[in-house]
Amino acid sequence: MVRRPFVRHLLIVLVIVLLFGSSPATLRADEHEPPAATRQERLEAVFAEMLSGAELVGSYTTDGQEGEPPAEERYEISRVQKAPSGKWLFLVRVQFGEVDVNLPMSLDVEWADDTPVISLTNLTLPGLGTFSSRVLFYGDRYAGTWQHGEVGGHLFGRVLAKETVVKESDTEENDEAESPDDSDEE
Repeated sequence: MVRRPFVRHLLIVLVIVLLFGSSPATLRADEHEPPAATRQERLEAVFAEMLSGAELVGSYTTDGQEGEPPAEERYEISRVQKAPSGKWLFLVRVQFGEVDVNLPMSLDVEWADDTPVISLTNLTLPGLGTFSSRVLFYGDRYAGTWQHGEVGGHLFGRVLAKETVVKESDTEENDEAESPDDSDEE
């Protein structure tokens, strides 16, 4: 014989499970959200594709030089791919100040939902020194912080796809070719 309090308790638990224990997919059957791994793989593929063959063109500031205009920086990225170890391999040409060097870099990429953040801590780059940085990407922009020994600051700019870089350089060349020669105006 089953006691009534037990049956009542069982019914309450069943109602709670049905109301609050259902997965979001069950509650919203019309939305077909892919599994988390598939979504993450898709985000990673888009990130690698966005940066492979792209240029990061922007500026950086240096702490303590707030009155100075930001300096220009440029990073040409040949290829980005995720390694089986979970690290990301970046083949990069780094240009800032008087530095112009090609480097393979094994970096960590963390994710804040759909936003990739490159994270490096005390990474020694041959001939350049040791750096720490956090750089996030959203749309066609990047922003972050950098540290090189006692010196640090901010960096920010745009991600230019290879096609955009070619179009911009073509436009600059066309502007120069179409500008009138001042010596012919006499």
